[in-house]
Amino acid sequence: MTRHFLNLADAGGNALSAMLNDAIERKEARKDWPKGKVDADAPLSEHVLAMIFEKSSTRTRVSFDMAIRQLGGTSLVMESGSMQLGRGETVADTAKVLSRMCDAIMIRTDHHDKIEELAANATIPVINGLTDLSHPCQIVADLLTLIEHGKALPGLEVAWLGDGNNVLNSIVEAAGLMKFNVRVGCPEGYDCDQSFITAAQESGANITIHRDAMEAASGADVIVADTWVSMGQAHADEKIEAMMPFQVNDMIMEQAKNDAVFLHCLPAHRGEEVMPSVIDGPQSLVWDEAENRIHAQKSVLRWAFGQI
Repeated sequence: MTRHFLNLADAGGNALSAMLNDAIERKEARKDWPKGKVDADAPLSEHVLAMIFEKSSTRTRVSFDMAIRQLGGTSLVMESGSMQLGRGETVADTAKVLSRMCDAIMIRTDHHDKIEELAANATIPVINGLTDLSHPCQIVADLLTLIEHGKALPGLEVAWLGDGNNVLNSIVEAAGLMKFNVRVGCPEGYDCDQSFITAAQESGANITIHRDAMEAASGADVIVADTWVSMGQAHADEKIEAMMPFQVNDMIMEQAKNDAVFLHCLPAHRGEEVMPSVIDGPQSLVWDEAENRIHAQKSVLRWAFGQI
């Protein structure tokens, strides 16, 4: 049966743990190597990853490209405007064609139903590089970063400040799978998808909603933020005004535990969702987090191909 990675729950908690362990081991094995050197076992030798971008990308593009290269394979990068998918060809037809020509598909797109349709018609793994609903690959990197810095996931208190977006949906989903808690600090009307909250709570995670940023951050092990206005969103000024009370600044970090860390998936807008003193300060792990996208993607790919 073809393994698709559209959301974290597609793999499940045990597989996610195995991916994280694999990422740690493979990263350590590459210590001090040139970035372009292929892993010793080259587990995806001769495999081709098709990468479709309908949204701009830095970290997702580079990390998946480097991931498949380090695993011994190659990639094809396709922008929606330069392929038939952007000119009226159906998602189903695209899935069928790419299934005959490549070994896996990663897509970064808008509507989640598009990636679901792609997966429904593909006979090769389809991986979610980002949709408007979720961003599972980012969260694998985030969890890897926390583990590397000595944070045990079960019982961890994670505070999210800002918009209830796709990244938060995947953090909440991860909380249910890995048994940690999430305090969501956001203004009224900007909550995350209720289905993710319900599923996580049913799995034993404590997910709470706070309308006060200080309350959400109090005693947290991890503070997480993301850009408030996503690509193409309207009413930016109105949204930024609503979000300003949830900016991550020094006072917010002081509310968290002394050894609390800060995460942000980038790109960041200093002076909006986070102050420079935080994102560029000693508690910030954003550069480790960004680098870990490569190692996380490698383990996601290996899982999709049944190697984990």
